[in-house]
Amino acid sequence: MSTDRRDFLKQMGIGGGALLFAGSAVSAMQPQDAGKPAGAASQGMVMKDKHTLPPLPFEYNALEPVIDEQTMRLHHDKHHAGYVKGLNNAEKQLMVARGSGDYSLIKHWERELAFHGSGHILHSVFWKNLMPNDGAKPEGKLAEAIGVSFGSFDQFRAQFIAATKAVEGSGWGILAYQPMFNALYIYQAEKHQNLTQWGAIPLMVIDVWEHAYYLKYQNRRAEFVEKVFDIINWKNVGAEYEKFIS
Repeated sequence: MSTDRRDFLKQMGIGGGALLFAGSAVSAMQPQDAGKPAGAASQGMVMKDKHTLPPLPFEYNALEPVIDEQTMRLHHDKHHAGYVKGLNNAEKQLMVARGSGDYSLIKHWERELAFHGSGHILHSVFWKNLMPNDGAKPEGKLAEAIGVSFGSFDQFRAQFIAATKAVEGSGWGILAYQPMFNALYIYQAEKHQNLTQWGAIPLMVIDVWEHAYYLKYQNRRAEFVEKVFDIINWKNVGAEYEKFIS
């Protein structure tokens, strides 16, 4: 097993094991501060935020006309920031519970941990997946793996777009590497964390929560998905894939 794979599996234990998958966004969610030990809250000590909002790798208007500047500002600065805040709060509340021994709200805070943590991970992957006017296709090992797993790039594209359009309610389309099966899979995620598989590493994702597209596309989710697919940064996706197979 490679160092990257071992590091990833270690990261899977962060936050009580509530996050369903991680990988591409690990660098964006590294703790800045290890926090205080269990019981710190009861001693009057304050746990610092462990997670921060990663900056966009491009300007807010760089993806126009596919994604407009106003949507990008709202999506990154408000929605993604909200998931980071929710994740930090859930971790703090669980620390308080450990310190006090009061687990009466454990079900709520574990759900918050899974929801906001997965939202932070997927958004962190999403920003890196996009590139202005890229228009490229997968190359190298990623292209080979797509051929093995899906038959061809065109068949992969058709399945990915169909699955993403068909997400029920709010959620994501996800291309992931599943280490247990050593293969690529396409998943749907309802909300951020439902309908996925343990251990799957998201390599490429498209957000189909309405906040990702409604200002420009209204109810035309299908149009949004097809256009976003055409600005995928395949160099990023391929580099992330190769981290976990070397």
